[in-house]
Amino acid sequence: MKIGLIGLGRMGGNIARRLMRDGHETVVFDVSADARATLAKDGSQAVDSVEALVQALPSPKAVWVMLPAGEITEATIQQLAGLMGKDDIIIDGGNTFYKDDARRGKELAQKGIHYVDVGTSGGVWGLDRGYCMMIGGDKPTVDHLDPIFKTLAPGAGDIPRTEDREGRDPRVENGYMHAGPAGAGHFVKMIHNGIEYGMMQSFAEGFDILKNRNASFLPEHERYDLDMADIAEVWRRGSVVSSWLLDLTASALAKGSELDNYSGYVNDSGEGRWTVNAAIEEAVPAEVLTSALFARFRSRQDHTYAERLLSAMRMGFGGHIEGRGTPPKEGEHS
Repeated sequence: MKIGLIGLGRMGGNIARRLMRDGHETVVFDVSADARATLAKDGSQAVDSVEALVQALPSPKAVWVMLPAGEITEATIQQLAGLMGKDDIIIDGGNTFYKDDARRGKELAQKGIHYVDVGTSGGVWGLDRGYCMMIGGDKPTVDHLDPIFKTLAPGAGDIPRTEDREGRDPRVENGYMHAGPAGAGHFVKMIHNGIEYGMMQSFAEGFDILKNRNASFLPEHERYDLDMADIAEVWRRGSVVSSWLLDLTASALAKGSELDNYSGYVNDSGEGRWTVNAAIEEAVPAEVLTSALFARFRSRQDHTYAERLLSAMRMGFGGHIEGRGTPPKEGEHS
């Protein structure tokens, strides 16, 4: 397929590269001329405006927007809506608030434009590992885009098949799913990120307890000088808590168990807040996820070993720099 891509940051650029690696054509735009030039060297058709990008695509046109959630994404989609026509497709692969997806899907449908939201997980590793995708939109449009999603997905790999899945959607086993109508993809991704907060917090607190077992106020015969890096490594191998987050933890600790490169200031992307708000709307108790979110707020005042480990994990999977950016608030994001 030939697809347009707007936003060539940490994930957008690699999405274009993974698509081209499998034979797709990409037309790309970014406000950074350097980013455009880099992708042009890699084989993309780089253009210097959104208008030029739309004009370069065959009909039905498909444009993937990979920008930070907020005003920039809203403005870009509104601009595209004015340039695209009946049966064209706008895809939002950023971390957009699902209620905004539902609104956009309804508004664009009135113009005959299809809207697809893609909750995209894979971070800076997606070029090689692939991207796990949770997709919202109407079924014919999602099916039309399947060659794109199949290329970006990680594939089945060597993960053992789950029993009793016969007759179910085979795309799921390849790392992507059609979750439902517009907004459903980002809703599932939002809850994914909320769960991620809880998992990260549990690792961080557990290692903090291990780290402090040698405290001077404990009885001497109950003190243990434990090796954090070795504990993380042994847990990776056959334990019930083995996971990619534990892999990233082990990697960070192997570089230095004191985590001196991290202050412990932990941002939140906004999706943890949206997850807690959804739980409130549904009257669903979510004590662990809520506590994990509040722990990130606390980290900005009092940095512990646990918070330094959280920062290390965020750097590992997403390249997130400590203290960068302000998370969007409901009513202030797109």
